[in-house]
Amino acid sequence: MRVLLLKEPKDGESGPDPYIKELESRGHKGTLLPVLSFKFVSLNTLTDKLFQPEKYGGLIFTSPRAVEAVRMCLEADERREEWHKAVKNKWNTKSIYVVGKATASLVQNLGLNPLGEDTGTAEVLSRLIIEREATNIPPLFFPCGSIKREVLPTALRENGVPLETLTVYQTAEHPNLEKNLKNYFTEQGIPASIAFFSPSGVKFCLEVVRRLSAEQLTQIKFAAIGPTTQDAIAAEGLCVSCTAEKPTAEHLAIAIAKTLQ
Repeated sequence: MRVLLLKEPKDGESGPDPYIKELESRGHKGTLLPVLSFKFVSLNTLTDKLFQPEKYGGLIFTSPRAVEAVRMCLEADERREEWHKAVKNKWNTKSIYVVGKATASLVQNLGLNPLGEDTGTAEVLSRLIIEREATNIPPLFFPCGSIKREVLPTALRENGVPLETLTVYQTAEHPNLEKNLKNYFTEQGIPASIAFFSPSGVKFCLEVVRRLSAEQLTQIKFAAIGPTTQDAIAAEGLCVSCTAEKPTAEHLAIAIAKTLQ
């Protein structure tokens, strides 16, 4: 059956996207459509902070985009050299927290040692941080997006763990989103399942999806990558058929395959 995955294809990877591969191995045809576009901001400020690890108690990454922003700060040869010679090792004496395997993998590419890749959500990660960190540490540094949820900052603040945030990317609707969705529905028809990967994706896509599927909307099995996205779909009055147990390609494909049986 056809499954529409509302996320951008994995870049810089050889071979098919893992979500497509996992669905195919279970007899389903997946199509990826990018939903969001990102604009990086405050990179000079980010660079300054990255090269002053002594001021911080550790790092927090809850999205691949935040790690991408760091990578962009290291593009200059002299910066990269300084990072690999000394700076990354100073950060590695501290805790580097991440949500999810995709973010963990990108953090490892920077030469950093991530903690918490199995947490899956900001809620669970915040509990791990609160368990591990004292309240008298220097602030944890959290580069994040413009529409981050306040779950993690609120939990840390309430438990006295110091935090410093910096917005390093802004999220907007992908410029071709509506056109790409129309093309998909025209060429392939109504998909058996549509998977959402973020509350922003739900916000930007749902109205177009409702319009294009019309009275057949109720036939679509809606899938979510995690509980936050599930809540966003449910808040729009739609039934969520399945949610991935963990935010990985394999767990999402298992959940979708089960609901499409």
